[in-house]
Amino acid sequence: MSAAIPLADAPALRPRARVTFAVRGALAGAALACVLAFVLVSRHPHTRTLVTLPAHADTVLVLDVSASISTDTFSRIGGTLAALSRSGGRFGLVVFSDLAYEALPPGTPASDLAPFVRYFTLPPQRQHGFAQTFPPNPWQATFTGGTRISAGMELAHAIAVAQPRRATVVLVSDLSDDPSDLTRLATVLAAYRRDAVPARIVGLNPTPQDAGLFSRLLGPGAPIVQAPTVAELPPHDVTPLPWTLVALAFAAAAALTARELWSPRLDWGRS
Repeated sequence: MSAAIPLADAPALRPRARVTFAVRGALAGAALACVLAFVLVSRHPHTRTLVTLPAHADTVLVLDVSASISTDTFSRIGGTLAALSRSGGRFGLVVFSDLAYEALPPGTPASDLAPFVRYFTLPPQRQHGFAQTFPPNPWQATFTGGTRISAGMELAHAIAVAQPRRATVVLVSDLSDDPSDLTRLATVLAAYRRDAVPARIVGLNPTPQDAGLFSRLLGPGAPIVQAPTVAELPPHDVTPLPWTLVALAFAAAAALTARELWSPRLDWGRS
């Protein structure tokens, strides 16, 4: 049995029916677009620790252990390594002074950075009247020397472009480079921009002049954040609410609701 209502003037309703059909179709399309956007955004999450890092791509950490790194900034290196070790990402580690070498290969779990934190963390004070000192680290006796930031960044660039998906390079440094290295450094950082290798900088109390130099060489896409100390880190990581996904879900629901409220389907035909 047909549920249609016979109308003698059915043809007169056709223009309004077309408008209703178009509005309902547009709202359905908007809801579908929101669902597709939700799926695409959720496939490419980012990890927010000190800097925003792609969750499904490797990161190359470039750590400055040159003689210009004072003990005052050691705790900030420790804080940086501690924060990144909790990120759940994958890291390679490049350590540099005059030279650079690959300490951890790309794809290493972030938790493998945690053992390095102890070298940059003051131990508990056991005796009053004695100044606390940092534990001896593996680099200070034979590796730590002058500063050639270009060496670390050049090796990190080669590692980043060799990955199936461009790795993000994070430089942890006071940004105080040897003046004789600045020309080479400018060439290396120009390669980052040419090859679209993302770069981030975690500064160890850099001077405004040094920070300004790196901002000019890498451009506004390479923000400089201040490294925290271990004491400044929260006791537990906080996962930020994915506001983009929430907004897309609400938009899809609103489009479907508006589609139904615009008008329920009405079947009609000639008498």
